[in-house]
Amino acid sequence: MVDLLRRSLKELVDILWAFLEENERGIQEAAKRIVEAFKAGGKLLICGNGGSAADAQHMAAEFINRFLLERRPLPAIALNTDPSVLTSIGNDYSFDQVFEKQIRALGKEDDLLIVISTSGKSKNCIRAALTAKEMGIFSIGLLGRDGGDLGSLVDLKLIVRNSSTPRIQEVHAFIIHMICEMVERELFGGDA
Repeated sequence: MVDLLRRSLKELVDILWAFLEENERGIQEAAKRIVEAFKAGGKLLICGNGGSAADAQHMAAEFINRFLLERRPLPAIALNTDPSVLTSIGNDYSFDQVFEKQIRALGKEDDLLIVISTSGKSKNCIRAALTAKEMGIFSIGLLGRDGGDLGSLVDLKLIVRNSSTPRIQEVHAFIIHMICEMVERELFGGDA
């Protein structure tokens, strides 16, 4: 078990360093875009499936409540959290439309969409990105593997180039925390 733990940790650290070498500026750009959206009166719309849905909820919670600083709440919505909305759209139309319809209902030009997908191939996330583009909403993709179809649809892509879903999700958690910290520092100062 100790070997598994050490091997997994080394793998994660190696993947994280490789990701940072490729995406350091991208993370800063993502934080800058989110700050701009908040300053313009916009909100974050965040979506994902499975573990990525949990990441979307986690990110929304960090912005609405707080990350490290005591500050005012920031508007963020995880689009995968309302079972009545999700099941009514899934039942009446299709699961592929569960995020798209919410973006059409809640989104506006000053908002920002964050799509989280380890494969980049989730149809509902693809439709979310297409809808955002149509509505003039800037989109950021936290992606894995080669970025999948989402890699060419989002305005800013942060791709963890690995095939291990758990490692991709662990790096996504790091990205989420770094973005939250950068946004807080930019908007509210302090030594977060």
